[in-house]
Amino acid sequence: MIRSYLPSLGRARFQIPAPMMLLIGMFTLHTGSSLAVTAFEHASPATVTWLRLTWAALLLTAFGGRSLWRAVRAASRRELGAVVILGTASAGMMLFYSEATARIELGTATSIEFLGTLVVAVAAMRRRRELVWIVAAVVGVICLTRPWQGDLDLVGLGFALAGAVCVIGYIVLTQRVGAGFGAVHGLALAMTVGAVVTAPLGAPGALVDPDLGLIGFTLLIALLFPMVPFLLEMIALQRMSRTAYSTFSSLEPAVALVMGMIVIGQAPVAVQLVGMGLVVVAGIGAARGDQARGPAVPERKVVREYRTGTGSGAKDGASDPVPPPGALREPTVEAA
Repeated sequence: MIRSYLPSLGRARFQIPAPMMLLIGMFTLHTGSSLAVTAFEHASPATVTWLRLTWAALLLTAFGGRSLWRAVRAASRRELGAVVILGTASAGMMLFYSEATARIELGTATSIEFLGTLVVAVAAMRRRRELVWIVAAVVGVICLTRPWQGDLDLVGLGFALAGAVCVIGYIVLTQRVGAGFGAVHGLALAMTVGAVVTAPLGAPGALVDPDLGLIGFTLLIALLFPMVPFLLEMIALQRMSRTAYSTFSSLEPAVALVMGMIVIGQAPVAVQLVGMGLVVVAGIGAARGDQARGPAVPERKVVREYRTGTGSGAKDGASDPVPPPGALREPTVEAA
């Protein structure tokens, strides 16, 4: 039941608008991030990150089922390479962000990491008037970060900047992998790569002296971040321009401030509330400006062919039907 429901999210384009998917993903992401900060009292950020990635990989692989491995066998080297890069970028983004939030406030770390999203937005600009939303977002990020205070942890700042670099690759590759594999399969493969990449840093702390309470807690965190937000973002990126996605994501520092205040008591000061208002305005402006624009990449549909000894047929759809006995399914991808 769950397996059939997850792919259907990608087709629910009229029921769940792409901006709403991003908003839901932001709140789940930063709820998970806030809970992860509390877990750092019991394990290192690398260990917590590896456990979350491992849980996400295991759950998504189970949802994907046998069709996931058939998709891997049918994929080209270029598509598999994109998965490896996306998984590495996702792992780096999560690991660096965790290391940053262990040292600096959640909203500040999110604001700095958001610079990567701004780079993507600026690179995709086509109309000069869109720059007003970028300017508003930049001013908002500055207010949220408050660099004039001079009390930033430089190591935490460095980790957040490294996460910003990973964000660029994440945004670009999420579109490509989502179009080629579908949301569930693409994310399952990316999370598997991420778990492998972070294993040397995180696995020893989790396996040498296992804490069953921590392992169970990271399962909850993994559902909130990365599973739900990454899945929703992968679907939304198929139907939004990169400019609108990047600027709408400027809501993230504000959401991080709110969730940090609610979950772990990191209350914002007045200037940060001003910054929150600016990024909200920038996000709304970008979302409205994107209504007249199509998706950043053409949507694609998966055509599944069943070949038997008596002939062949094809069935369309993003769900995962069960092939007839003895049939060999060969998935191919066509432009819609």
